[in-house]
Amino acid sequence: MKIISKIIIIFTLVIIIFLTYFSLVGIETDQFNNQIKNKLTSINKDLDLELKQVNLKFNPLELKINVKILGSKIKNKREVLETESIKTKISLISFFKNEFLIKNLDISTKSINIEDLISFTKNFYNNPNIIIFEKFFQVKGFIVADLRINFDNKGNIKNNYFVKGYVKDTKLSLFKNYKLDDLNFVFKIERDNLEIQDSEFILNDINFISDKINLKKNKQGYTLKGNLNNKIVELNNKNRALFEEKIIPDLSVEKIIFSSKNEFSLNLDKNFKISNEYILSNIDIKRFQITNNFKLKNVFPKINDKIFIENNNLKIEYNKNNLYIEGKGDIYLQNNKDYIDFKVEKKNQLINFEGLIKLDKNPFIINFLNFEKDKNYETKIKFNGYRDASKKIFLKSIRLDEYKNTIEAKNIQLSSKFKIKSITNINADYVDTQNQENIFNIKKTNNKYVLQGSAFNGDSLLENILVGDENKDYFNEDFELSLKIKNVRLDSEFNLKNLSGNLKFKKQKLFEGNLKGDFTKQKEMKFTVITKDNKTITTLFLDFAKPIVKKYKFIKGFDDGILDFYSIKDGDISNSTLKIYDFKLKELPTLTKLLTLASLQGIADILSGEGIRFDEFEMKFENKKKLMTINEIYAIGPAISVLMNGYVEKDKLISLRGTLVPATTINKAIGTIPVLGKILVGSKTGEGVFGVSFKIKGSPKNLETSVNPIKTLTPRFITRTLEKIKKN
Repeated sequence: MKIISKIIIIFTLVIIIFLTYFSLVGIETDQFNNQIKNKLTSINKDLDLELKQVNLKFNPLELKINVKILGSKIKNKREVLETESIKTKISLISFFKNEFLIKNLDISTKSINIEDLISFTKNFYNNPNIIIFEKFFQVKGFIVADLRINFDNKGNIKNNYFVKGYVKDTKLSLFKNYKLDDLNFVFKIERDNLEIQDSEFILNDINFISDKINLKKNKQGYTLKGNLNNKIVELNNKNRALFEEKIIPDLSVEKIIFSSKNEFSLNLDKNFKISNEYILSNIDIKRFQITNNFKLKNVFPKINDKIFIENNNLKIEYNKNNLYIEGKGDIYLQNNKDYIDFKVEKKNQLINFEGLIKLDKNPFIINFLNFEKDKNYETKIKFNGYRDASKKIFLKSIRLDEYKNTIEAKNIQLSSKFKIKSITNINADYVDTQNQENIFNIKKTNNKYVLQGSAFNGDSLLENILVGDENKDYFNEDFELSLKIKNVRLDSEFNLKNLSGNLKFKKQKLFEGNLKGDFTKQKEMKFTVITKDNKTITTLFLDFAKPIVKKYKFIKGFDDGILDFYSIKDGDISNSTLKIYDFKLKELPTLTKLLTLASLQGIADILSGEGIRFDEFEMKFENKKKLMTINEIYAIGPAISVLMNGYVEKDKLISLRGTLVPATTINKAIGTIPVLGKILVGSKTGEGVFGVSFKIKGSPKNLETSVNPIKTLTPRFITRTLEKIKKN
């Protein structure tokens, strides 16, 4: 018994020592090499495994043997992948049941060239996706991974494989336009799922970092989700394409300096075609510069060729074909900084927008309302509307607030060239460029507008009637305007009461109209327009001529008078006749200079004092765009008569020439006909001066006058004088 006991004790000790050694140190053997090789061969006959001896360790708690293989090589034809280690566990229970011993494999690789890995994988796993990936994505870099493969009892690979590792120093060319450099990330792969963490890379020279990106397989293909951030970067011509195509396709972008935080989600089909895109971006814009392709000079007269915003916080949400943008910050439309706060939502081809602009020192004008921003006050413009597929603008509302000035318009339709097609309502209470108060309302019913108000400055309206301006074509549709205004300012001296009537516009031109107003109970204004056979006939009658005459820069010092104006316009040429009766001139520097130079000092003294009275003034002229050609100006009065012609180029040049004669000489000449020669010569040789010829030329602010005394009057002058005397 003692011997048996000793044998048992010794055997037990041996077993304990063996198991202890087996558990702590392990043993090396090549017994399982063939089984592992055969398993790889069953996966693919071209696979081979170069194994060194296998280290075995016993796990008494799990009744399993831990297998570890160091420095092995997996071969596939000419391709070789080196592993750091291969580990597995062999169940003793499976061994006694004669089942497949290897339940899993844990493979740790050395640093592997990604190009070699793709070639290796393609050789034994001939999947079209790998071929497509290799063709379109040129990859260079290295990967280190830990791979776990699980087997069932029959030795088949289960789908619950697991891979983790990291990619470093990788370069990836995506098609032709995208280049990715210095890619580094940690990854984890499970069945139908790829998770990338702590990634950083350079895409088209832009540095990006990401906390997490997830790629998951579904029935249609794949779903890609994650976040992507970048520090301050300036986009160049190449990398701007990343943003312009999806986010700002209609803008000519020149420069973008920004940082951003982005979340994204998208679907990829089996051919890697993108669909169902979703992007949420928070962008800090340091500078965003575009080419000015907007026709806004009529509103912002000093608008720059380049428009840029600075220090803007921008939120962008993109979902399929829908885009939402909101932002606020500084904007430079003109020379000085302004502020903008806006929201834009794009759904397919429809773009909804709203915003607020605060203008400080920059100019802002509304020409057809004769409004200009006051530099001493901040101007706020609040607006909302949309742009349709044809690029027409619809402003649901726009409101301007500046100190005591308020202008609000609703439902404005603009053409693609920013011309007004329709306005539903305008409420205005403001002081205009001539420091005049305007209080009125415009409402649209069908295609007719009704303008009503207590005060309206009609100064610019009169100038357009007389001279016109082909460039001021603000409206794009035919319409009718009905006026009912209590007080209309014509100039600094004259107001018109109870102005009423109708105006019809076709093709941006006044087609038909009639207006009537009162200066006093006995004095009135009448205005009519009739278009027939493509010719427009305009008449204007005022019991006070001065508001009209003042529009002609070369006529000054005018007082009293009754005005009768008649014009026929054919195409872009208008021929007009302006007649003024019973008026006088005073404070007329040019005429005073003429009389002084001609030694008619007595008449010059009258002109600079009480003024010279004229019985009648008649002016026949032609307008074509900015050129006024004066065919004839003839004025006759008790003291003096004038006949002249010439031209006026608006705001540039005045050129006039003519004849000026004291009326007493003319009367004497007329009274002595037919002995005209004796009268012209006089009873004594060289007696008297019958008149002067003159020239006036220069810019409106710098006119030069020249005079030449004459003794013989032109037949034209005598004929015109006789016509007037005969009529009287």
